[in-house]
Amino acid sequence: MINCVNKLGTISVGGSNPVRIMGILNTSPESFYKKSISSSKQKIIDTVNRMQEEGADFIDIGGMSTAPYLSTMITEKMEINRIIKGIKIVQQHSNLPISVDTCRSSVAKEALELGVDIINDITGLKYDPLMPKIVEKYSPSLILCAYSKKTITGNQVQKTKNLLQESLNISKSANISQSQIVLDPSIGFFRNKGKKSAIFTKINSDSIQRDLTILQNLRAIRLNKPILVSVSNKSFLGKILEKENPSDRLYGSLAAEVISVLNGAHIIRTHNVSETKDAVTIAQRLS
Repeated sequence: MINCVNKLGTISVGGSNPVRIMGILNTSPESFYKKSISSSKQKIIDTVNRMQEEGADFIDIGGMSTAPYLSTMITEKMEINRIIKGIKIVQQHSNLPISVDTCRSSVAKEALELGVDIINDITGLKYDPLMPKIVEKYSPSLILCAYSKKTITGNQVQKTKNLLQESLNISKSANISQSQIVLDPSIGFFRNKGKKSAIFTKINSDSIQRDLTILQNLRAIRLNKPILVSVSNKSFLGKILEKENPSDRLYGSLAAEVISVLNGAHIIRTHNVSETKDAVTIAQRLS
Protein backbone atom coordinates (compact mmCIF):
# COMPACT_ATOMS: atom_id res chain seq x y z
CA MET A 1 0.00 0.00 0.00
CA ILE A 2 3.01 2.29 0.32
CA ASN A 3 2.70 4.34 -2.87
CA CYS A 4 -1.08 4.63 -3.10
CA VAL A 5 -1.87 7.68 -0.98
CA ASN A 6 -4.39 10.09 -2.48
CA LYS A 7 -7.18 12.33 -1.22
CA LEU A 8 -10.92 12.02 -1.64
CA GLY A 9 -12.26 15.43 -0.73
CA THR A 10 -10.38 16.34 2.45
CA ILE A 11 -9.71 12.74 3.52
CA SER A 12 -6.40 10.98 2.90
CA VAL A 13 -6.85 7.44 1.59
CA GLY A 14 -4.44 4.60 0.97
CA GLY A 15 -0.96 3.99 2.30
CA SER A 16 -0.81 3.70 6.08
CA ASN A 17 -4.16 5.43 6.53
CA PRO A 18 -6.97 3.36 8.03
CA VAL A 19 -9.33 1.68 5.62
CA ARG A 20 -12.00 4.29 4.96
CA ILE A 21 -15.73 3.65 5.04
CA MET A 22 -18.13 5.20 2.52
CA GLY A 23 -21.74 5.05 3.64
CA ILE A 24 -24.38 4.63 0.92
CA LEU A 25 -27.36 6.98 0.94
CA ASN A 26 -29.94 5.83 -1.61
CA THR A 27 -32.59 8.43 -2.45
CA SER A 28 -33.93 6.27 -5.30
CA PRO A 29 -37.07 4.23 -4.51
CA GLU A 30 -36.07 1.87 -7.34
CA SER A 31 -32.97 0.67 -5.45
CA PHE A 32 -32.43 -3.09 -5.30
CA TYR A 33 -31.93 -2.93 -1.52
CA LYS A 34 -35.22 -1.54 -0.23
CA LYS A 35 -33.99 -1.29 3.35
CA SER A 36 -31.41 1.29 2.27
CA ILE A 37 -33.83 3.74 0.64
CA SER A 38 -33.94 7.20 2.25
CA SER A 39 -36.19 9.46 0.22
CA SER A 40 -38.02 11.52 2.88
CA LYS A 41 -36.27 14.36 4.67
CA GLN A 42 -36.47 12.71 8.08
CA LYS A 43 -35.24 9.34 6.76
CA ILE A 44 -32.26 11.05 5.13
CA ILE A 45 -31.46 12.89 8.38
CA ASP A 46 -31.74 9.69 10.42
CA THR A 47 -29.58 7.73 7.99
CA VAL A 48 -26.85 10.36 7.84
CA ASN A 49 -26.76 10.77 11.62
CA ARG A 50 -26.55 7.01 12.08
CA MET A 51 -23.78 6.54 9.52
CA GLN A 52 -21.79 9.41 10.99
CA GLU A 53 -22.12 8.01 14.52
CA GLU A 54 -21.09 4.57 13.26
CA GLY A 55 -17.85 5.87 11.79
CA ALA A 56 -18.43 6.64 8.10
CA ASP A 57 -15.72 8.78 6.49
CA PHE A 58 -17.83 9.75 3.45
CA ILE A 59 -21.48 9.83 2.42
CA ASP A 60 -22.21 8.65 -1.13
CA ILE A 61 -25.55 9.97 -2.41
CA GLY A 62 -27.31 8.19 -5.26
CA GLY A 63 -30.40 9.48 -7.03
CA MET A 64 -30.81 6.69 -9.58
CA SER A 65 -30.39 2.99 -9.01
CA THR A 66 -27.85 1.43 -11.36
CA ALA A 67 -28.55 -2.25 -10.67
CA PRO A 68 -28.03 -3.79 -14.14
CA TYR A 69 -30.81 -6.35 -13.71
CA LEU A 70 -33.53 -3.77 -12.91
CA SER A 71 -35.38 -1.24 -15.05
CA THR A 72 -34.31 1.84 -13.11
CA MET A 73 -33.47 4.52 -15.70
CA ILE A 74 -35.08 7.84 -14.78
CA THR A 75 -34.98 11.32 -16.31
CA GLU A 76 -32.04 13.59 -15.61
CA LYS A 77 -34.41 16.13 -14.06
CA MET A 78 -35.70 13.57 -11.58
CA GLU A 79 -32.18 12.46 -10.70
CA ILE A 80 -31.09 16.09 -10.22
CA ASN A 81 -34.05 16.84 -7.95
CA ARG A 82 -33.32 13.81 -5.76
CA ILE A 83 -29.61 14.56 -5.58
CA ILE A 84 -30.06 18.25 -4.74
CA LYS A 85 -32.53 17.41 -1.98
CA GLY A 86 -30.14 14.83 -0.53
CA ILE A 87 -27.09 17.08 -0.70
CA LYS A 88 -28.78 20.00 1.02
CA ILE A 89 -30.08 17.83 3.86
CA VAL A 90 -26.73 16.11 4.37
CA GLN A 91 -24.89 19.44 4.38
CA GLN A 92 -27.22 20.72 7.10
CA HIS A 93 -26.63 17.73 9.36
CA SER A 94 -23.08 16.53 8.68
CA ASN A 95 -19.61 17.78 7.87
CA LEU A 96 -18.58 14.53 6.17
CA PRO A 97 -17.33 14.81 2.58
CA ILE A 98 -20.12 14.10 0.11
CA SER A 99 -19.76 11.89 -2.94
CA VAL A 100 -22.42 11.88 -5.64
CA ASP A 101 -22.98 8.65 -7.54
CA THR A 102 -23.79 9.67 -11.12
CA CYS A 103 -22.57 9.23 -14.68
CA ARG A 104 -24.53 12.20 -16.03
CA SER A 105 -22.76 15.52 -16.49
CA SER A 106 -25.86 17.61 -15.77
CA VAL A 107 -26.31 15.90 -12.40
CA ALA A 108 -22.62 16.24 -11.58
CA LYS A 109 -22.71 19.95 -12.46
CA GLU A 110 -25.63 20.65 -10.11
CA ALA A 111 -23.93 18.70 -7.32
CA LEU A 112 -20.59 20.44 -7.77
CA GLU A 113 -22.31 23.84 -7.77
CA LEU A 114 -23.50 22.96 -4.27
CA GLY A 115 -19.96 22.23 -3.12
CA VAL A 116 -19.86 18.45 -3.36
CA ASP A 117 -16.35 17.04 -2.94
CA ILE A 118 -16.43 13.84 -4.99
CA ILE A 119 -18.01 12.46 -8.16
CA ASN A 120 -18.44 8.69 -8.27
CA ASP A 121 -18.88 7.74 -11.94
CA ILE A 122 -19.74 4.07 -12.50
CA THR A 123 -18.63 4.45 -16.12
CA GLY A 124 -15.25 6.04 -15.42
CA LEU A 125 -16.09 9.22 -17.42
CA LYS A 126 -17.14 7.19 -20.49
CA TYR A 127 -20.95 7.33 -20.54
CA ASP A 128 -21.58 11.04 -20.92
CA PRO A 129 -19.24 12.80 -23.38
CA LEU A 130 -19.70 16.07 -21.46
CA MET A 131 -18.60 14.63 -18.10
CA PRO A 132 -14.85 15.23 -18.68
CA LYS A 133 -15.55 18.93 -19.34
CA ILE A 134 -17.58 19.25 -16.16
CA VAL A 135 -14.93 17.63 -13.97
CA GLU A 136 -12.26 19.73 -15.66
CA LYS A 137 -14.19 22.90 -14.78
CA TYR A 138 -14.82 22.02 -11.12
CA SER A 139 -11.85 19.69 -10.42
CA PRO A 140 -13.50 17.39 -7.87
CA SER A 141 -12.04 14.22 -6.47
CA LEU A 142 -13.08 11.25 -8.61
CA ILE A 143 -13.99 7.63 -8.15
CA LEU A 144 -13.39 6.04 -11.54
CA CYS A 145 -15.07 2.69 -12.14
CA ALA A 146 -14.14 0.11 -14.76
CA TYR A 147 -16.53 0.25 -17.71
CA SER A 148 -16.76 -0.54 -21.40
CA LYS A 149 -19.50 -0.05 -23.97
CA LYS A 150 -18.10 -3.07 -25.83
CA THR A 151 -18.22 -6.72 -24.83
CA ILE A 152 -15.13 -7.70 -22.84
CA THR A 153 -13.45 -11.04 -23.47
CA GLY A 154 -10.27 -12.68 -22.25
CA ASN A 155 -8.35 -12.17 -19.00
CA GLN A 156 -10.73 -10.21 -16.79
CA VAL A 157 -8.02 -8.94 -14.44
CA GLN A 158 -5.96 -7.48 -17.27
CA LYS A 159 -9.03 -6.18 -19.09
CA THR A 160 -10.30 -4.47 -15.93
CA LYS A 161 -6.89 -2.88 -15.44
CA ASN A 162 -6.94 -1.68 -19.06
CA LEU A 163 -10.39 -0.14 -18.65
CA LEU A 164 -9.31 1.69 -15.52
CA GLN A 165 -6.25 2.98 -17.36
CA GLU A 166 -8.52 4.32 -20.10
CA SER A 167 -10.46 6.28 -17.49
CA LEU A 168 -7.25 7.61 -15.99
CA ASN A 169 -6.20 8.79 -19.44
CA ILE A 170 -9.51 10.64 -19.81
CA SER A 171 -9.01 12.26 -16.42
CA LYS A 172 -5.51 13.38 -17.41
CA SER A 173 -6.89 14.94 -20.58
CA ALA A 174 -9.36 16.80 -18.34
CA ASN A 175 -6.45 18.08 -16.25
CA ILE A 176 -7.62 16.31 -13.09
CA SER A 177 -4.93 15.96 -10.47
CA GLN A 178 -3.95 12.30 -10.24
CA SER A 179 -3.62 12.73 -6.48
CA GLN A 180 -7.40 13.01 -6.09
CA ILE A 181 -8.46 9.83 -7.87
CA VAL A 182 -9.56 6.46 -6.53
CA LEU A 183 -10.27 3.39 -8.69
CA ASP A 184 -13.19 0.97 -8.42
CA PRO A 185 -13.21 -2.40 -10.27
CA SER A 186 -17.03 -2.34 -10.62
CA ILE A 187 -18.02 -5.48 -8.77
CA GLY A 188 -21.48 -6.51 -9.95
CA PHE A 189 -21.40 -4.44 -13.15
CA PHE A 190 -19.71 -6.95 -15.48
CA ARG A 191 -22.51 -9.25 -16.60
CA ASN A 192 -23.65 -11.58 -19.36
CA LYS A 193 -26.91 -9.71 -19.71
CA GLY A 194 -28.92 -6.90 -18.19
CA LYS A 195 -31.89 -4.66 -18.83
CA LYS A 196 -31.75 -2.83 -22.15
CA SER A 197 -31.43 0.62 -20.59
CA ALA A 198 -29.09 -0.50 -17.82
CA ILE A 199 -25.51 0.67 -17.53
CA PHE A 200 -23.12 -2.28 -17.30
CA THR A 201 -20.21 -3.94 -19.07
CA LYS A 202 -21.10 -7.06 -21.02
CA ILE A 203 -18.81 -10.08 -20.75
CA ASN A 204 -19.02 -13.53 -22.35
CA SER A 205 -17.71 -15.39 -19.29
CA ASP A 206 -19.11 -16.18 -15.85
CA SER A 207 -19.90 -12.92 -14.06
CA ILE A 208 -19.68 -14.34 -10.54
CA GLN A 209 -16.27 -15.83 -11.24
CA ARG A 210 -15.17 -12.51 -12.73
CA ASP A 211 -16.06 -10.66 -9.54
CA LEU A 212 -14.40 -13.24 -7.30
CA THR A 213 -11.25 -13.20 -9.44
CA ILE A 214 -11.06 -9.41 -9.27
CA LEU A 215 -11.44 -9.44 -5.47
CA GLN A 216 -8.60 -11.94 -5.30
CA ASN A 217 -6.37 -9.73 -7.46
CA LEU A 218 -7.01 -6.15 -6.33
CA ARG A 219 -3.31 -5.30 -6.07
CA ALA A 220 -2.84 -6.25 -9.72
CA ILE A 221 -5.29 -3.58 -10.95
CA ARG A 222 -4.62 -0.56 -8.77
CA LEU A 223 -2.31 1.39 -11.10
CA ASN A 224 -0.68 3.18 -8.15
CA LYS A 225 -4.06 4.51 -7.00
CA PRO A 226 -6.14 3.63 -3.94
CA ILE A 227 -8.83 1.04 -4.56
CA LEU A 228 -12.48 1.29 -3.52
CA VAL A 229 -14.59 -1.86 -3.34
CA SER A 230 -18.38 -1.94 -3.23
CA VAL A 231 -19.85 -5.40 -2.65
CA SER A 232 -22.50 -4.60 -0.04
CA ASN A 233 -25.56 -6.87 -0.41
CA LYS A 234 -24.92 -7.37 -4.14
CA SER A 235 -26.57 -10.03 -6.27
CA PHE A 236 -23.43 -12.16 -6.79
CA LEU A 237 -23.40 -12.76 -3.03
CA GLY A 238 -27.06 -13.68 -3.16
CA LYS A 239 -26.41 -16.22 -5.89
CA ILE A 240 -23.49 -17.81 -4.05
CA LEU A 241 -25.37 -17.91 -0.75
CA GLU A 242 -28.76 -18.69 -2.35
CA LYS A 243 -30.25 -15.68 -0.59
CA GLU A 244 -32.63 -13.79 -2.86
CA ASN A 245 -33.45 -11.05 -0.35
CA PRO A 246 -30.61 -8.47 -0.17
CA SER A 247 -31.37 -8.01 3.55
CA ASP A 248 -30.12 -11.56 4.14
CA ARG A 249 -26.66 -10.92 2.68
CA LEU A 250 -25.00 -9.05 5.57
CA TYR A 251 -22.59 -11.81 6.57
CA GLY A 252 -21.66 -12.54 2.99
CA SER A 253 -21.04 -8.83 2.47
CA LEU A 254 -18.77 -8.64 5.52
CA ALA A 255 -16.81 -11.70 4.40
CA ALA A 256 -16.22 -10.22 0.95
CA GLU A 257 -15.27 -6.85 2.46
CA VAL A 258 -12.74 -8.43 4.81
CA ILE A 259 -11.18 -10.38 1.94
CA SER A 260 -11.06 -7.18 -0.10
CA VAL A 261 -9.13 -5.39 2.64
CA LEU A 262 -6.73 -8.30 3.03
CA ASN A 263 -6.18 -8.15 -0.74
CA GLY A 264 -5.44 -4.43 -0.80
CA ALA A 265 -8.68 -2.40 -0.76
CA HIS A 266 -8.38 1.07 0.80
CA ILE A 267 -12.04 2.12 0.90
CA ILE A 268 -15.17 0.04 1.43
CA ARG A 269 -18.48 1.44 0.18
CA THR A 270 -21.32 -0.07 2.19
CA HIS A 271 -24.91 0.06 3.40
CA ASN A 272 -23.79 -1.46 6.73
CA VAL A 273 -21.43 1.10 8.23
CA SER A 274 -21.19 -0.15 11.82
CA GLU A 275 -20.71 -3.82 10.97
CA THR A 276 -18.31 -3.06 8.12
CA LYS A 277 -16.27 -0.68 10.28
CA ASP A 278 -15.69 -3.40 12.89
CA ALA A 279 -14.89 -6.07 10.32
CA VAL A 280 -12.40 -4.03 8.29
CA THR A 281 -10.68 -2.66 11.40
CA ILE A 282 -9.76 -6.21 12.35
CA ALA A 283 -8.93 -7.09 8.74
CA GLN A 284 -6.53 -4.18 8.43
CA ARG A 285 -4.69 -5.22 11.58
CA LEU A 286 -4.19 -8.63 9.99
CA SER A 287 -3.21 -7.41 6.52
